[in-house]
Amino acid sequence: MALKIKLNELSRTQLEGMAEAGEEIQKCYRYLHKANANIVGQVIANQGTFYEMDHYPDGDVYDDDSHGQYYYHSHRDGEHGHFHTFLRAKGMPKGIKPLPYNGEGAHPLGNDALCHLIAISMSNPGFPISLFTTNKWVTGESWYSAEDTNALLEHFSIEHVFPCLAVNMWVGAMVRLFAPHIKQLVLERDKSIADWVEKHPGEDVFEDRNLEITSSTSIDVTKQIAAVGRALKQHRASV
Repeated sequence: MALKIKLNELSRTQLEGMAEAGEEIQKCYRYLHKANANIVGQVIANQGTFYEMDHYPDGDVYDDDSHGQYYYHSHRDGEHGHFHTFLRAKGMPKGIKPLPYNGEGAHPLGNDALCHLIAISMSNPGFPISLFTTNKWVTGESWYSAEDTNALLEHFSIEHVFPCLAVNMWVGAMVRLFAPHIKQLVLERDKSIADWVEKHPGEDVFEDRNLEITSSTSIDVTKQIAAVGRALKQHRASV
C-alpha cells in the first residue's frame, strides 16, 4: 500500500528541495544508463559472488564528514535486496541522544551510536519499489525517538566516489525526495512498537523476532517527481 502524502501542504522551500532531489535521481539514472549499468549492479560490482545477508560493498559505505552510512543486502522475498541508511552520532546535532534501553540486545553508545533512517527496497532490474522501517534488532542500531530520527534526515549524505558516485548521489537524493514519506513511516514505526508492547507486556519488543518490519509503503520515483512538480506549480501560481 502506498502512503498518501498531501504535498500541497508542504512549504515551497520543501518542495523545491524535493524537486532538486528528483532531478539528481534522474541525472544518476542517465549517467548509469549510458554505461549500461544500474544502481544495484554498481553497488555489488567487483564484490565476487553475491550472497544473501552479506553487506555490499564489503565494509559498508561511510562518509567521514557527514557520518552518513549505508549498505545493501538481500534476504527478503519480493525484491532483489534493499539499502539500509544510517546516520552516526558524530553527524548528529547536539542534544540528540539514543533513548534509554535496558534490554539484552545491541545498543551502541557514544560515537558508535547510529540511527537507522530508512530502508529502500529494490526490484530485480535495479529500481526502488518501496520504503520500510525496521525493529531495533534488525540492524543492531541505537534507538532514537521518531522526532529525533526525522530531524536527522536532512543531515544524511554520502559525498565521495566509493563504490560509485552515482549510487551515493542517488541514495542521498532518495532520502530527500521521499522525506515526507519517511517521516510518516517513522511515526508509524513508533506506533507499531507501542502497539506491540501493549499486546506483549513484559517482553523486550526490540528483540522480538516476530516483529521485523514496523512500517512500509510502495513508491514510484517517476510519479513522485511529477506530483512534486504539480504541487510546486500550484505554490507558484498562488503567489
